[in-house]
Amino acid sequence: MIDLLIMGAFGVVLYVFYKIMVKEPILPWQSKKINVNTDVLPLKRKIKKNMKQDPNFEEEPKLFEELFEEIKDISNHMIRFHDNSFTLIAEVEPVNYFLKSQEEQEAIDTIFESWLASLNYNVGFYLQNRFIDISDPIEQMTKTMKASDDLNEAAFSFGQSMIQDLINWQTSTPRYDTKRYLIFSHKINPQEINAESKEELEEKIVDKAFAELMRRLNAAKAQLRKAEINVSLLPTEGIYELLYYTFNRRKAVKLRFKDLVEQEKNALYVTADQTDERIEAVKEVIEENETQKEREAV
Repeated sequence: MIDLLIMGAFGVVLYVFYKIMVKEPILPWQSKKINVNTDVLPLKRKIKKNMKQDPNFEEEPKLFEELFEEIKDISNHMIRFHDNSFTLIAEVEPVNYFLKSQEEQEAIDTIFESWLASLNYNVGFYLQNRFIDISDPIEQMTKTMKASDDLNEAAFSFGQSMIQDLINWQTSTPRYDTKRYLIFSHKINPQEINAESKEELEEKIVDKAFAELMRRLNAAKAQLRKAEINVSLLPTEGIYELLYYTFNRRKAVKLRFKDLVEQEKNALYVTADQTDERIEAVKEVIEENETQKEREAV
């Protein structure tokens, strides 16, 4: 009797193990569970594939590409559009308004209001919040500390720990800095310009747009200077930097636009100053490649 019970228990264990291995319900009257990894996902892929093959299926729009489809070029310190509209951007360094007295604040308000009242064209205001970048002060501190020969071991260790704390503070506790810009726009009608060639027409269009936009910028600069508000032209590189921080807000803290420019990652050709040794090395590589091409041709 005991042998039969042992054999029955062993048979039950084998039955349960078999059902688990084949992924079937242990009790016959239970329904089979759906495996998400093996059943649902292939079904989703199949449905998605059929939707793409459907002629009525619409993909999501490419917002980033469509955002710049109207821009023709960014040069001559302006953004040019395909309809011959030009945009010039000026950076504004505001006055510390709340540290002024009541009379000074009223004078600033009067000057700003009078400038707005004198406008007969549209002016845009753009505010951009950026993460504060203290990489330049950190680099300057590092260079100064390494160049100092009179630092003892304790002072040098303290300087290194302070620099490391600043780096950790910048990455772990980000702070924001607000940049302020004025946007001036003007559209040129090519039919109003007399030119003998297409190249001359393009040159006159750019010159006329830049002259008009600079007139507006200088008017704002002269008026706002009375309120201790500095207005300066944003050059072509500054426009690229503005767009870079717009679309790479968090990435710009580590991958700075300044580093991209210095490392020539946005240049078509190498334009930075190079050492004579590097120039000679590049020339040797070019000569070796030309010699190899001649040998292959022979």
